[in-house]
Amino acid sequence: MSRPRRYDLIAFDWDGTLFDSTRIIVRCIQAAVRDVGGTVPSDHAAAYVIGMGLMQALAYAAPDVPPEKYPELNARYRHHYLARQNDISLFDGVLPLLADLRARHHWLAVATGKSRRGLDEALQAVELRGMFDGSRTADETAGKPDPRMLHELMREFGTEPERTLMIGDTTHDLQMAVNAGCASVGVSYGAHEPDAFEVLQPRFVAHSARELHQWLLDHA
Repeated sequence: MSRPRRYDLIAFDWDGTLFDSTRIIVRCIQAAVRDVGGTVPSDHAAAYVIGMGLMQALAYAAPDVPPEKYPELNARYRHHYLARQNDISLFDGVLPLLADLRARHHWLAVATGKSRRGLDEALQAVELRGMFDGSRTADETAGKPDPRMLHELMREFGTEPERTLMIGDTTHDLQMAVNAGCASVGVSYGAHEPDAFEVLQPRFVAHSARELHQWLLDHA
């Protein structure tokens, strides 16, 4: 089968890029910090940490919570998230986007700040089984913007940075792409305001999954 014309490997962030989970994650972070007696972060501060590795995220979102309470904070976050995870769904248009990319023989991967356990649970959805060729999580590699996730995926698939595209909704995602020498595309409908993307020079900023779909068909 012939390879795609520009990018062999397309890596997606998860929360806020494929899954409409930003608002729920923000509320769960705030509830968890409240549960352990910390100062509840603002919506902006809680959204900023989405995509980071767990320890990075906790240190930023809850700076007055001592590290010895991080296990409890993590447990409370997971408690709140599991109670609401059935309210989370893919953004409209994501499934046909992924199906079209697979039909064009791109390798599809996930590079996420979620834990391996959390990602595996999400990938159990029937419509997503077999959709992705590989994945990396922060707890098994390194948190964004460290490029290790992308470096490992590129080694796994034998692709070069110029043939790899990272897609995400945060500056952490786009900075990771810069650090790995890869191109990136931002999406404006997730956790971070797109005004912060320009300095990281994404190839495109999509305002919906359908807009992202069309750009990928035309340029990937």
